[in-house]
Amino acid sequence: MASGLRYPGKVAIVTGGSRGIGEAVVREFVRQGAHVVFCAPEAEGAAGWALEQALRESGGPGEPHFQPCDITSEEDIQALIAVTRQRYGRIDCLVNNAGRRACILLFTPTPSPDPPEEQIDDVTSQHFRELLEVNLVGYFLTAKFALPYLRETRGNIINISSLVGIIGQSQAVPYVATKGAVTAMTKAMAVDESRYGVRVNSISPGNIWTPMWEETAGQTANPAATIQAGKDAQLLGRMGTVEECALAVMYLAADGTFCTGIDLLLSGGAELAYGPKSRLGPS
Repeated sequence: MASGLRYPGKVAIVTGGSRGIGEAVVREFVRQGAHVVFCAPEAEGAAGWALEQALRESGGPGEPHFQPCDITSEEDIQALIAVTRQRYGRIDCLVNNAGRRACILLFTPTPSPDPPEEQIDDVTSQHFRELLEVNLVGYFLTAKFALPYLRETRGNIINISSLVGIIGQSQAVPYVATKGAVTAMTKAMAVDESRYGVRVNSISPGNIWTPMWEETAGQTANPAATIQAGKDAQLLGRMGTVEECALAVMYLAADGTFCTGIDLLLSGGAELAYGPKSRLGPS
């Protein structure tokens, strides 16, 4: 085994791994010598297969394997776990990343242009339940079916949450609720799984430049202004990168061995300091 690798011979599962943060995580795990089974829905299969082929051709020390999986399907999740076990005989890390709707933080006196504007009056119960299935129940079920094998290896789970689950966000009650629940579930799971030596942590990104962020900004009246406002929301004056997210995931998987139940903020300081916040209308 090559020296200097941070996760050699380990086996990781990454959900939502065909693009954005998930793709960067897959690339980093392979680069650090891990065998990675990553998934995305069948509709994104072309991107998944292309990523697997590209990583195999690059000759990295790790090995990628793409598995189509609908994270809202219990049967698909069970198949994802089974394929991983059949191919590699163990599971060391689960990265729950699959989710819906980009997080856009715009700390300005005007409402966020993030489409659609989800006024609670207009949010249907069906929409809320669908988002819960993807952003929360999918995480829960993937962890549930992976945990018997993670206990064998004293492995770890990393849940990708969101900064807005802590600080809130305008016109996004369902999304914020699901991400806040992910962070809370992480802590509860960390307590329960500690007796097996399994660590459970989460990462809460703020504005990270991803294809989903770019697509969402493109639907606003002034995409360039939206992107600039996204950059200005951080004390560091820029958005984070997917590579920085991947490095944070790798830290919790490989190096943060005394970390469990933590929520690592990857926000560029977006949550710090006072700013104009009043939304009161005329009295």
